[in-house]
Order: sequence, then C-alpha cells, then structure tokens
Amino acid sequence: MTDALPGMSAVEALIRRDRLIMTSGLFTLAVLAWAWLFVGAGTGMDIRMMSRPEIFPGGEDGRMMLPAAPWSAATWLVVTGMWWVMMVAMMTPSIAPMVLLHARVSRHAQTKGQMTAGAVPSGVFLGGYLLVWLAFSLVATALQFAAEQIGLLSQTMMWSVNVWLTAGLLVAAGLYQLSPVKRVCLEHCRSPVEFLSRHWRAGRAGAFRMGVEHGAYCLGCCWTLMTLLFVGGIMNVYWIAGLAIVVLLEKLLPGGDRLALGLGLTFIATGTWLAFNAV
Repeated sequence: MTDALPGMSAVEALIRRDRLIMTSGLFTLAVLAWAWLFVGAGTGMDIRMMSRPEIFPGGEDGRMMLPAAPWSAATWLVVTGMWWVMMVAMMTPSIAPMVLLHARVSRHAQTKGQMTAGAVPSGVFLGGYLLVWLAFSLVATALQFAAEQIGLLSQTMMWSVNVWLTAGLLVAAGLYQLSPVKRVCLEHCRSPVEFLSRHWRAGRAGAFRMGVEHGAYCLGCCWTLMTLLFVGGIMNVYWIAGLAIVVLLEKLLPGGDRLALGLGLTFIATGTWLAFNAV
C-alpha cells in the first residue's frame, strides 16, 4: 500500500491508490487496444492502406468487385475480436470517469462498513460494461458478413461501396441523434454521479450488474454512431478516431447534448446530399 502523506487520512490514501491503479489500468487497456488495431487486429490487413479521410471512401464501385468469399469459423472469430477491440479502444476513454468514480464510492462504502473490505470491484464494473459491447460486436460482425455477401461492402477494404447504403446509414444516424431515446441514454452517460446514486449495488455481483446497465445506456447512446464505420471503413483509422472523439465530447463537454443535435442535423444533410446526387 502506498504510504500516506503527512496530514492525509487512511481513507484518502486508499482512494489515491485506487485512483492510480484504475487510471493506469484504463490507460494501458486503451493503449493496447489501439496498438492492436494499428497492426491489423489479427486480420492480416494494413490499416494504413484502409484509411482515408473521406466521407465515402469506397465510392459506388460495387459492380466492379469480385464476389465475396465465404467466411470460415476462424474469420468469424477474428472479425468479432476486431470489432470488440475497436469498441474497447473507442469507448474506454469515455467510460474512464465513471469507473474512477465507482472505485472512489466503493472505497468509501468499505471504510463505512457498507461493503466487504478488499479490492474495489471497479474492474468487474468495467467487465460488465465491455460485455455489452461484445454483444454489439457479435451483431456488427453478422451485419458486416451480410453486407459483404450482397455486395454493399467491400470485403477487402471493409467500407461501403453503395451510395444508398451510405446515405441511408447517415440519415438514420442523424435521425437517431435527434430522438428522445438518444437524449435519455446520453443523459445517463453524462451524469455518472446520478447514475451511481440511482443504480448503486454493493459487491462484485452488484458492480457487474451496474456495468451491464451502464453499458446498455452507452450502447443506446452510441450504437448508430458505430454503424457509421460501415460508411467510412471499419478499419479506417480516421473514422475510428473521429467517432471516438465524438463519443468522448458528447459525454464530457458541458454542451455535449447540443453537439449531438448538431451532428444529427449534419448527418441528415450529408446523407440527403449524397442521395440527391445519386439520382
């Protein structure tokens, strides 16, 4: 245990230690996830070749593609892992304040005898949260497979080659950004103190359940943003980083809710413009 500084209570010393451990762990997790993406996430592909700072990098060249090859069981596992690692890389920075707050509240509860003494269960909370994004990754993998097989998505570059798919995803994401469901889920993500006060459960099982609940709100907030990876490229680092920044700003900026509305209008306008030019 880290020695307490002069004038620092034992409780404060424990909280400082927990904060250091959790911060280091979250930082390491994010760095490893991003590093794995940059080396291709097990796909054997060069992420630099698949990255372009464009809205519709694939263009409408679906008729020029070769028929998509069938997937093996190994391909399903690799692609699911790619999606999950990508979600870990993108979502870890925005969940960090919630995890750190959970660790602090848990330690206070232990010192007051409201929880069993020991390591704070914030890692279990994070595990529940990431499990929700694993479920999303399974669905995203199935959608990727279906889109490739019907010629809407390039199998080699992993981005849309159909202007109607691109326009439809942009407009759908924009409309969702303006919806009451998005607003409610974003409010839960932007208010970690209120979330913990309403959903607090002690112990590891309680932490896991809270992680799943918070992950569900986060998924409800961000899932349409994640589908935009089909537009710009699932392994397009510009889109991955851009959407990760959008998620972070929506959740942490004082005007994050207004940013979500502005982005919604922008997505709708961009999708409509692409569809209009395709007619």
